Amino acid sequence: MNRQFLMLLILVTGALFQSCSPPASLTLDIPEQEFQVVQHIHPDSTGRDQNALYQSPRAIREKEFGTPELKTFVDSMYAVMLRTAGVGIAANQLGKRLQIFIIEAKIDNPRYQVLGPVEKQVFINPIITDVSEKRKNFWHGCLSAKGEKRGNVATFEWIEYECQNPSGEIVKGRLDGFAAVIFQHEYRHLMKGTYLDHATHLESREELDQKIDSGELPFFDYANDSLPLLIDGYQLGVKLEDYP
Repeated sequence: MNRQFLMLLILVTGALFQSCSPPASLTLDIPEQEFQVVQHIHPDSTGRDQNALYQSPRAIREKEFGTPELKTFVDSMYAVMLRTAGVGIAANQLGKRLQIFIIEAKIDNPRYQVLGPVEKQVFINPIITDVSEKRKNFWHGCLSAKGEKRGNVATFEWIEYECQNPSGEIVKGRLDGFAAVIFQHEYRHLMKGTYLDHATHLESREELDQKIDSGELPFFDYANDSLPLLIDGYQLGVKLEDYP
C-alpha cells in the first residue's frame, strides 16, 4: 500500500510540475532540431489562433538579460536569418512569443542591394517613441510568407525607438530609409500579423519586377493616406504587451 501511495504521489507531483511549466513558445529554449520559419495562416483557415505569429509576445525579463541562454537564442535567430537570406527576423517567426527582432541588410544582399546596407541591430522589448508625418510605399515579401505575392503597404519615412540590447542596456535611436522599413516590418510581427493582413494590392515577384522596371508601379515613393499602413494600430510609447 505504501509503495502504491508513493508511486501515485510521484505521478501527481510530475503532472503538477508539467502543468506549471511555461509553454515552449514563451521560453528561450532552443529546439533539438534547427528552427523552422513559421508561415502565415489565412484568416479563414484553422489554426491561426495557435500560430505564434498571431499571439502576443512577452517581454524579456530583467533576469534574462546578459545570460548565456539569451545570447544563444539571439545567435540562433541570426543564424536562421542568414541561412534564409532575410534582412530581418522576429522571434515569433520561429515560434517563440518573445519581444526580440534583428535587422541587417548586407551590401551584397541580392534582393535589396539597390537600397544600400543596414547595420546589424538587435531590438529587445522595443517601443516606438516618434514617427515621421510622411510615409513611403514599399513592396513587402517575408520569410513567413513563402510562395505568397508581394504586398504594397506604407511605412513611416523615419521612426524613433527605445529598446534594450542583449545586456539589458537601454538603447534609443532613430532609423530612416530601408532600416526604418525593416524595423516596421519586424515590429508588425511583434504586434501580431504580417503584411498580408494589411496589403490590398498584391503582385507576384516576377510581375512586380517588370512593372517597377517599366515605371508602371512606384517603388519607395512617398505614399498618401489611402495606402494601408503596415503597423496600423501602433501606439507611441506603449509597450507591446499593452497592445490589445
